[in-house]
Amino acid sequence: MSRPTPTDRPRVLFLCTGNSCRSQMAEGWARHLLGAALEACSAGTDPHGINPLAVRAMAEAGVDISGHRSKTIFECDPGSVDLVVSVCGRAGEACPTWPGPAKITHRGFDDPPHLAAAARDEIRGFVERELAGLLPSPEATTT
Repeated sequence: MSRPTPTDRPRVLFLCTGNSCRSQMAEGWARHLLGAALEACSAGTDPHGINPLAVRAMAEAGVDISGHRSKTIFECDPGSVDLVVSVCGRAGEACPTWPGPAKITHRGFDDPPHLAAAARDEIRGFVERELAGLLPSPEATTT
């Protein structure tokens, strides 16, 4: 079996307000755990820089997100996204509609700046146990 090319893999966008912690962690876990099965990006409705506590918490778990940066939704090519996962309530409220055909779901996590390790572990559990089930099936994306 051949490894899928980037265009064959579903595109997932993790969305939060600042794109500083939760969405960055989710992108990191998705790339680390499911990188061969999907293409991950993260963005914020009002991006304002990656939180060093998120970088440190992920490094403690063996995932390097030090090269990540906060991005706007449009930097993740919203028209090509298959699944949007909002990871904070404010982002879910700010994006009730999406500028593309993506499936949208909300999975809120506690605001982690002071609880970065707990949030990191909760987000990892979501990526490991739930994310694949939310992805569109290959049959649904072909016409």
